[in-house]
Amino acid sequence: MSRSRLILGITGTNGAGKGTVVEYLVKNHGFAHFSASALISEEIEKRKMPVNRESMIEVGNDLRAKFGAGFIAQELIKRASQTDKNAIVESIRTVGEIEKLREVGGILLAVDALQKLRYERNLKRGSNKDNVIWEEFVDQELRESESTDPNKQNLIACRDRADYRLENNGSLEDLYEQIEKILNIIKNK
Repeated sequence: MSRSRLILGITGTNGAGKGTVVEYLVKNHGFAHFSASALISEEIEKRKMPVNRESMIEVGNDLRAKFGAGFIAQELIKRASQTDKNAIVESIRTVGEIEKLREVGGILLAVDALQKLRYERNLKRGSNKDNVIWEEFVDQELRESESTDPNKQNLIACRDRADYRLENNGSLEDLYEQIEKILNIIKNK
């Protein structure tokens, strides 16, 4: 990937606003978007499994176990290398994926929000992978947060290794302001 292009990775908890950050960067700054969910969904469909959060976790973990902890990010970065635009890779979920991002000079953003707020956002979003009761949401989050297996999701380790953090507990305008501040810092480095 050319040094003149910027590649951002984004990590964060379920419903924190990763998609909102991506949408803003695409719409307002012309970033090309490369989605881990889309890549994993392609594989789920090949395997004729239901596209839901459990399948996403199972297949994502399986791909990493077979091809390496950084495989998903590596594949998305390959796709990103085919464009001359700045790129955003959504969603970084393992330390191995961070390593692949950093190998190409990428920068990691982490977005988070209060757990109850994130759950309510997921319900409003209404996708089939988010259609769970509160207890299941909490349980899924625990499983995604702190695995010691390098091929499984570890969102806390990813968040802790982020170059920049966004807190998404307020308005969209607050979030957009944080994004702009981060972009200005990166631009002026």
